[in-house]
Amino acid sequence: MQISELSDRSGLTVQTIKFYIREGLLAKGSVVSSTRSDYDERHLERLRLINALRDVGELPVSAIQQIIAAVEDRDAGLHELFGTTQHALGPHVVPPDDPHWRAAREDVDALIGELGWRVSGRAPARDLLAQTFVALRRLGFPITLTDLRPYVRAASDMAEHEMGRLADGAPRSRTVHSLLASTVLYEQVLTALHRLAQEDASARRFGDG
Repeated sequence: MQISELSDRSGLTVQTIKFYIREGLLAKGSVVSSTRSDYDERHLERLRLINALRDVGELPVSAIQQIIAAVEDRDAGLHELFGTTQHALGPHVVPPDDPHWRAAREDVDALIGELGWRVSGRAPARDLLAQTFVALRRLGFPITLTDLRPYVRAASDMAEHEMGRLADGAPRSRTVHSLLASTVLYEQVLTALHRLAQEDASARRFGDG
């Protein structure tokens, strides 16, 4: 297909597609002539992935570049790709020289150790959780394992469900897309469902009927 058809089918402008090609997110088309290149279903699939990561996952181009590079690396295993995606998601925190931060990070490390979770010491989510602990404590909400237990249980159940969806023997492209959907897109599903469930619980508990 020509780039105009690729634009129509992907819902992206020709200028946007050319930008993705320049940034290395999308492979160039097959050259047919000096003024024409042809594109195939793989280009369309890649554009849909990029669009989902940008629009729903709200990832910047730099983060998507890291993920696409890992996707293209055929020697990279799924766990390595997962780690790359997690790093791209961030946050990329420069830990402050602050006793509250250090205490929160120690609490996070202790929690992960107590749960027996196999998590890299460089996982950005450690810093994300530590940041949240600091903010909660400053608002007067100390963190206890009792408070965390429902979240831990839900997170563990979801992770097992998501990893179980990555079927053995499936084509790599399909498996990779399923991994990225679980890591990036379903996180937005979780956020949305949590807010909807909170509104429902509030209406039932505090509403006027």
